[in-house]
Amino acid sequence: MASRKTGQLIEREKGVWTVRIYLGEDASGKRLYHNETTKGAKKDAQKRLTKVLREKDSGVYVQSSAMTLNDFLDKWLAESASLKIRARTLNGYESLLKCHVRQKLGAKRLSDIQLLEVQKLYNEMNKASYSPKTIRHVHNVLASALKQAVKWKMLMQNPCDFCDLPRQVKTEMKCFTPGEAKQFLEAAVSDKFYALFYLAIETGLRPEEYLGLKWQDIDFEQRNLSVQRALVEKKGGGFIFDELKTSRSRRSIPLSNSVINVLKIHRRNQLEERLKFGANYQNYDVVFASEVGTPMMHRNLLRRHFKPLLVKAGLPNIRLYDLRHTTATLLLSAGQNPKIVSERLGHASIVLTLDTYSHVLPTMQKDATNKMEKLMLGK
Repeated sequence: MASRKTGQLIEREKGVWTVRIYLGEDASGKRLYHNETTKGAKKDAQKRLTKVLREKDSGVYVQSSAMTLNDFLDKWLAESASLKIRARTLNGYESLLKCHVRQKLGAKRLSDIQLLEVQKLYNEMNKASYSPKTIRHVHNVLASALKQAVKWKMLMQNPCDFCDLPRQVKTEMKCFTPGEAKQFLEAAVSDKFYALFYLAIETGLRPEEYLGLKWQDIDFEQRNLSVQRALVEKKGGGFIFDELKTSRSRRSIPLSNSVINVLKIHRRNQLEERLKFGANYQNYDVVFASEVGTPMMHRNLLRRHFKPLLVKAGLPNIRLYDLRHTTATLLLSAGQNPKIVSERLGHASIVLTLDTYSHVLPTMQKDATNKMEKLMLGK
C-alpha cells in the first residue's frame, strides 16, 4: 500500500513507472489516489513523485481530468459566466469561442492546454488578418474561462497569462460630416424609419437602445426621452428586452421640436399600419416596429433600410453604430462640453468619452487658445 505521506513508485516494466499518491477520501468515503504513468529511470520517476507531493502539501495540486476544453467551456458558460454577464454578452462569448477556439483546441484535454498552443492560436489569427481588437477579445474570453478553471482547482495556472498579444491599432473613426448627415436624412425622408435615423443622430443612442424604445418612454409634452432597456436578438431567433450596458446608460435626454414632430408623424403611420393588420398585429408598444408589430431587428434595419439609403445618398459605407459617433463628433466639434456629451451618450465616465473621441480634441484646444487670446487682449 502506498504510504500516505511519501507516496509509492510501482515499476510496471523496465523504464515504466506508476506514481501513486493517496489524496484522501470523497464524500462517500471512497479512497482517492493520484495515479500517473511516467517513463525513464527510477530517479526521474522519484523526481516526479516528489514534485506532486510538494504540490499536494502546498495546496496547489490539481488532479488530472479527462475533461476536454470544449466540455469545460460549456460548464464555465453555464455555471459561472451566465451568472455574471448579460445575455447579449454571453451570446458574444459563445460566438467568439465557437469561431476561434473550439475547433482548434476544444478536443484537447483541459489539463493539456499549454501556453505555446494558445499563443499559436493567436498567431494564426493574426496571419489570417483578424484585427488586434478581435484577437484581444478572444484572449479576454478564453483567459477569463481558464482563470475560473484555476479557481476550481482544475488547472494549476492559466496558460493565457503570459501570451503575447498584437499591438492595438487605433482605426480611424467613421462618421458623417454635418453636410453628410443632412444629405442622409434628406435621402431617408420617405423611408419608413426616417424617425429612427433622425432620433439616432440627434440623441446618440446605441442601436439596441433606440430599437428597445417603447412609446411610454417618450414624453411628448415635456419633449423628453427616457432610456430604460435594450433590445437583444437571441441566438437562434427571437429577442428579449435586456438591461442596459452600464448604470450610466439609464438616462433622460431632451428632444428638439423637430424630432418630436417627426415622431408624431411616425406614430400616426404606425397606428394606421396596426389597424390594417387588425388581430394579426403583435403589439409590443415599441416605437420602431416591423409591419406586424414586433421590434425591428438590427440586421433587418441594416440590410433593408440603412445600407440602401447610404447608396441612394451617395455616401460612404459606414456602420449603423457610426450614427452614434456622428452625434458625439458633431457636438464636440461645435464646442459642446465633453461632460454633457458623455452624459448624452450614457458613457460610464467622461474619460471614456475623451479617449474615444480624442481626434476632436486638437480642434477644441485650438478654439480654446483663440478664446483665451481674446480674453487676454480684450478683443
